Amino acid sequence: MAFRGTFDYSLDAKNRLTVPARFRAALSEGVVLAKGLEPCVAIWTPSAYEHYTQSALAGFHPVSREAQKLQRFFAANSFDTELDAAGRVMVPPFLVEHAGLSKDVVVTGTGSALELWDRASWADYNAALASEVSDITALLGHTD
Repeated sequence: MAFRGTFDYSLDAKNRLTVPARFRAALSEGVVLAKGLEPCVAIWTPSAYEHYTQSALAGFHPVSREAQKLQRFFAANSFDTELDAAGRVMVPPFLVEHAGLSKDVVVTGTGSALELWDRASWADYNAALASEVSDITALLGHTD
């Protein structure tokens, strides 16, 4: 399933996120919450997260320092969990802190995963991203 869209939500007092209903079936086999490279929490299926981390490590010799550091980052900064009966996941404190999450959050699709952002941080990031898209596509050889 492709994860697309932007959805406004709120974290409850226990830092639980209600996952958008349209994505719950795709996450029914389990959920990996991981520190995003940006100030957000990535929400993966276990198999997609495994593919992502293995792809990131593919260019490194397995005993190189870089591979070990990257593997450590992926493993130490992720959390395996499941949706509860109400379709919620509890976001651990270390991930709340990393993403600077307040009560008001946004769930965004990235295609292969979802991301959980603080709503104000997402608004700023998305505005900056929109202004960079033309430059990014030009770097990839795409022109207007």
